[in-house]
Amino acid sequence: MDSSVKSFLLDVRASANSFLSEYEPLVLVSAPLIALFVASMLHSALQVLHENGLKATLLGFFMSFVKLVPGVKSYIDAEKQKVVDKLQSGGKSVRESWRTELPSTGLGVGVIEQMKDEKRKDVAWQGKCSGAVYIGGNECEGHFSLINEACSMFAHTNPLHMDVFQSVVRFEAEVVAMTAAMLGSKMKSSGGQICGNMTSGGTESILLAVKSSRDYMKTTKGIKKPEMIIPESAHSAYDKAAQYYNIKLWRVPVNKEFQADVKAIRRYINRNTVLIVGSAPGFPHGIIDPIEELGQLASSFDICLHVDLCLGGFVLPFANKLGYPIPPFDFSVKGVTSISADVHKYGLAPKGTSVVLYRNHDLRKHQFVAVTEWSGGLYVSPTIAGSRPGGLIAGAWASMMSLGEEGYLENTKKIMEVSKRLQKGIEEIPELFVIGRPDMTVVALGSNVVDIFEVNDIMSSKGWHLNALQRPNSIHICLTLQHVPIIDDFLRDLTESVKTVKENPGPISGGLAPIYGAAGRMPDRGTVQELLVNYMDGTC
Repeated sequence: MDSSVKSFLLDVRASANSFLSEYEPLVLVSAPLIALFVASMLHSALQVLHENGLKATLLGFFMSFVKLVPGVKSYIDAEKQKVVDKLQSGGKSVRESWRTELPSTGLGVGVIEQMKDEKRKDVAWQGKCSGAVYIGGNECEGHFSLINEACSMFAHTNPLHMDVFQSVVRFEAEVVAMTAAMLGSKMKSSGGQICGNMTSGGTESILLAVKSSRDYMKTTKGIKKPEMIIPESAHSAYDKAAQYYNIKLWRVPVNKEFQADVKAIRRYINRNTVLIVGSAPGFPHGIIDPIEELGQLASSFDICLHVDLCLGGFVLPFANKLGYPIPPFDFSVKGVTSISADVHKYGLAPKGTSVVLYRNHDLRKHQFVAVTEWSGGLYVSPTIAGSRPGGLIAGAWASMMSLGEEGYLENTKKIMEVSKRLQKGIEEIPELFVIGRPDMTVVALGSNVVDIFEVNDIMSSKGWHLNALQRPNSIHICLTLQHVPIIDDFLRDLTESVKTVKENPGPISGGLAPIYGAAGRMPDRGTVQELLVNYMDGTC
């Protein structure tokens, strides 16, 4: 070492020792630890600020501080309980009579009569529900009867035992293949490797697609702190997936057309992004996201893109063939890596049937769970459930085979026409407007004149079961074959309900409009979350 450099270092050492000699040894030892603690706290605060924004962060700190004041927390809890009690008021007295133990003597076949008695107590749902039941006609005949018979014929089967129940294994493979063909598997741009499985519903399909995307990106890009980006109109199943799979979730506001904002999503992409999401259509407003643009974005960053076709999977392909202006939405779009499509919605299959599809086997392999160190033997399962109801798989296969392309085209024509009729009818009610431009059979409506939640309460009193939405406050109806013969009844009741609210503004007795409205305006979303959890905790 050069003597001048050595001399300089010795001088620095002497000066440092002289300076530090004025301090207690304990101070010198603890100072770095305190600095490290402060830096860690600051980093955590900045991270919370980055994730939640300034307003939400300050509000969170304020609410946490307020709850420390003696008596305040108990007061807030009491007020929350009042809301929960009101939400549960309709079912509490009923649940008190529910059985809590096995009968001492079995009822035998007599249980069927008791079940019929219980079923008679259900509310009248024929044509009155948003979504829920997609099959038209009476539940004791026609297509209802067909899928019921198919389900009962295979109710004892389980595709987990592939060597035993080969029939339902084949049914599942064919349901998946037929659904994939509807969604672009036969097109050259799909790559020719589309594969998938049947699941219990749209939520499970989404959960599996998210899990597979996370693990695929960990394997191919080494991502260990995964993040996904979704528009705020995307289904809440992604929030569930984020919690289950420890993925950071970014919800991005939609654009003025209530579609996924591609530019906004682009700004959130970073080296930890594993997945972006589009819907065709979105559950709230029935509007298709710009799937082609999202596909280009996913391709340019080499990340996964899941398209939620749970609602549209058995409508859009046929609407496209009927000449409706449907933008690209399936595996024909470069960049789409997975798709979910519910057979139990417009596929008219029994409840509990959906399909998750992947562009290739490399992606789908990350969906499976294989266990080699279990004393019970070697184990591999394709979906979240191990044992699966073969009867539902058989019912889905029977539905698709019985209707065929011609049947789905006919049904699609009916519901698309009734959707246009509904939109026109809403536009003829001066106090209402349609949210955005629905592409399919979900129509959301709002108002700048009357409280739309009060309108919903009046509609509920007339027997209609609609969905309340937020951002903006609105309600929607998901049209099914049940609505085709009674759409004029709906429009008549809607017109009367708007008139009633306009002439007599204010919540009706027992209505939920004040709760919906308050929940939408409440800035502390943590309190709203607690309300929902407390409500669910008391109902199941």
